[in-house]
Amino acid sequence: MTSIAQISENEQMEITGTLRKFFTDYKVRGLLKACRAEKQQGHSAFEIFRYLLCLVFCDRSMYMQIMTGRYSEDFGKNTVYRFLNSVKTNWERLTCLLSARIINGSIRKLTGEDRQDVFIIDDSLFKRTGGKKTELCSRVFDHVSMKYKRGFRLLTLGWSDGNSFFPILGRLLGSSKAYNMVGVTKQFDQRSLAAKRRKQALSKATDVMLDMLKTAIKAGHSAKYVLFDTWFANPKDIIRIHEECGLNTIAMIKKSSKVFYEYEGERMNIKQIFRMCKKRRGRSKYLLSVKVNIYLVSAQQITFWDLGY
Repeated sequence: MTSIAQISENEQMEITGTLRKFFTDYKVRGLLKACRAEKQQGHSAFEIFRYLLCLVFCDRSMYMQIMTGRYSEDFGKNTVYRFLNSVKTNWERLTCLLSARIINGSIRKLTGEDRQDVFIIDDSLFKRTGGKKTELCSRVFDHVSMKYKRGFRLLTLGWSDGNSFFPILGRLLGSSKAYNMVGVTKQFDQRSLAAKRRKQALSKATDVMLDMLKTAIKAGHSAKYVLFDTWFANPKDIIRIHEECGLNTIAMIKKSSKVFYEYEGERMNIKQIFRMCKKRRGRSKYLLSVKVNIYLVSAQQITFWDLGY
């Protein structure tokens, strides 16, 4: 059995130098101030943040550095915990602004104009064992195991050009139904960031998705399309994305008998539309694509959409 070699002192200095260049190139110190990551007393928030990011690429955690006598920072562990637990810091805004600077400042130079870049939205299970003392922890349906589990739905927004993927935003969603709630619920000042986050956690995923897109665009992100799976592919949400964000959508439409579209002058659901379209010889029916009209409740025509099945 071979042991994993630890990072040498020279390699650790090289990592620290690379991170310092990263902080300088993308002006991370200014971003921290814009996100209200400010010191309460003593050491600056930037130095604490730099140390924590360096830990990700080093061989030890802060606890192990203290235990082995390799901890050499001027601030103590309580200072680090106060920094991480600060309720004023808007970490979501930090990741959003930082990813925008990296994409617009470096990645777009390597990407041709003809390449299609997209926003990608998806949700996954953020599992929590127990969860009775975790705020807003809920029973969430896991589409992989097809069972309810305790935790949150992690809704993630990212950007991709086909080769690279950058996470932009991530939000935890609980259940708005009382019988699915497992964790405790606390009250906060409605003007505070904490109250806004908890209100979003109990909102519909489609509303949170739209708010995430608006937040990303406001921070400087841009893309040609929005890409997501069947769960989010409702005509109402596709129209809202087009009208409020100016983005077109790529998604597979749900097989539903309750949602209707206009095809060749008649109102039909997806099953009826594809039943009318004959399979082409030698080609799979999954290559079939038709154009339909989507209407609002007020019966005003919106636009044409390609429905691929």
